[in-house]
Amino acid sequence: MINATQIRRGMLIVLEGQLFRVLEAIHVTPGRWKAMMQTKLRNIKDGSLLNHRFRSEDRVEQAFLEEVEMEFLYKVGEDSVFMNLENYEQIRLSPEIIGDGVNYLVSNIVFTIELYEGRPVAVRPSLVVELKVIKTAPFMKGATQSASSKPATLETGLIVTVPQFINEGDVIRIDTRDDKYVERAKTG
Repeated sequence: MINATQIRRGMLIVLEGQLFRVLEAIHVTPGRWKAMMQTKLRNIKDGSLLNHRFRSEDRVEQAFLEEVEMEFLYKVGEDSVFMNLENYEQIRLSPEIIGDGVNYLVSNIVFTIELYEGRPVAVRPSLVVELKVIKTAPFMKGATQSASSKPATLETGLIVTVPQFINEGDVIRIDTRDDKYVERAKTG
C-alpha cells in the first residue's frame, strides 16, 4: 500500500477490486481544504475512464507487475505479434494494451511487456528508440542562425519536432517518455 500522494502517471493501482492505469495525477490544495490527489484512471479490463479524487491521507494498493522482454515481429490486422526472447513464445496484443507504444512498432525492437496475474496489461518501449524520418520540410538556408525547428513524420507515423539539419531518410533517436527528438543516430 502506498500513500495517495505517491501516485504517479503510468502506475497501476487496484481500486475497488479493479486494476487501473494512472493517466494523470495532480496534487491540489484548494483554499482551506486538505490536500488531495486528482487522478484520471483507465480501467485495464474494459478501457473506461474514471476521474477519482484521493484524500492525501488515503492509502492505495499499487499493483505489482511481472516484466518480460519481448521483440515486436509484425502486425495482424489491428493486433501486434510479439515474441518472448527467453522461450520464443509468441503473443498477439491489441492496440488498447499497447497504448502509446504503437508509435514505436518497428520490427526487431524490444519492448517490456507488463503482466498482471499472467495477463499482458501494458507495453513499454525502451527509453530511446531509433526511427527513420520519412517526411520533413527541406533545409532552410539561414535557419541555423537561430535555433529553429520543423515537424518530421517518422516511419511509424509519429510526428516530432526536429532541428533544421535533419533530412528525409535520416535515422534519429527519440525519447519514448515524451516523444521528443534526442539526436541524429550514428550511421556506419
